[in-house]
Amino acid sequence: MYDHIHELFPELERDLLSYTTGILPSQKIRELIENGSVKASAPIKEEQIQPSSLDLRLGAIAYRVQSSFLPGPNSTVESKAKDLIMTELDLTRPTVLEKGCVYIIPLMENLFLSNNISAKANPKSSTGRLDIFTRMICDYGNEFERVPEDYKGKLFAEVVPRTFSVVLSEGVKLNQLRFVRGRPPSWDSRLEQLDKQETLVYAGEDVPKNADIRKGLRISVDLQGDRSNNIIGYRAKKNTPAIDLSKVQYYSPPDFWDAIPTPKNKNLILSPDDFHILISKEKVRIPHDHAAEMVAYDPSIGEFRIHYAGFFDPGFGYGSSDIKGSCAVLEVRSHEVPFLIEDGQIVGRLIYERLLGQPDKIYGVDIGSSYQSQGLTLSKQFKRFENA
Repeated sequence: MYDHIHELFPELERDLLSYTTGILPSQKIRELIENGSVKASAPIKEEQIQPSSLDLRLGAIAYRVQSSFLPGPNSTVESKAKDLIMTELDLTRPTVLEKGCVYIIPLMENLFLSNNISAKANPKSSTGRLDIFTRMICDYGNEFERVPEDYKGKLFAEVVPRTFSVVLSEGVKLNQLRFVRGRPPSWDSRLEQLDKQETLVYAGEDVPKNADIRKGLRISVDLQGDRSNNIIGYRAKKNTPAIDLSKVQYYSPPDFWDAIPTPKNKNLILSPDDFHILISKEKVRIPHDHAAEMVAYDPSIGEFRIHYAGFFDPGFGYGSSDIKGSCAVLEVRSHEVPFLIEDGQIVGRLIYERLLGQPDKIYGVDIGSSYQSQGLTLSKQFKRFENA
């Protein structure tokens, strides 16, 4: 099949050989910083550079605004926000962002891109697992989370704590940015070939599993759970104390979460008012020369959103001892109406994209990655549930 595709589309073979398009790896991100394509109000730290992305930092001021917005092609973010500002917050000291409120926060990093480099953003894993709805906005933008080629200007984060009020300050990293050269194609035939080479999916017993590839790698939800603890996930409690994002392994999970026992009928009704942490049945791997992104909302498979933090780094699911994949933790919230999901139901898609070379950093413990070899894991601010 692979050879047949190349006979029909010889330009695909040329593209594979030249690698002129793709996601920029860590060393190329470092070059962008060195040549002034990325600048910041404070020196950019090495720890911000991830295998295929750059962590972005909140600036010194947050604006609480009346509503979310996009600036559109004729306006900057600041000029559009001017008539919507309710109050200004000083982030040079720890500050509470109230749940249910919309905030616009200028980021420390600014971009000065060339005409063949664009960028896209996504929340970091801990941001999504706390249900902090975070989107990047740029001046004159028509869409969230996207920076066009040749963009020169400021970046902003729209931040909406949905379940928990949070305490944060200047320099906190809520989202991350990937840089893309050109417009790399994403074809299922290429992903099928990659699966043959690498084995992208394993079942719970570390047994290779057939990859369900249809417009990306399809991911299903596990409502059967681990027999050792009879838990399939967690549901966030309401009216909890604020969570300080600077704390690590600090909070007791039962104060903020209810464990969800394995349902007898292996299904779960999602309420629009509830936020859930669940897990995928599949244990997936991202090869070192690829990155992946989870499609956050797909109305064709149900009225729910299954992932806020959609970036999966090169090396995810491998580790130093060649582990057989890692589960995808799913941050699940229903839209508008109660929705029933069942064990093994398809809930999302992973889109794989190649890198312009293997990064000089690989996802894992060596660079401080918090969720390698993860099972059902809350954000890093919480103690392990069983140890709480």
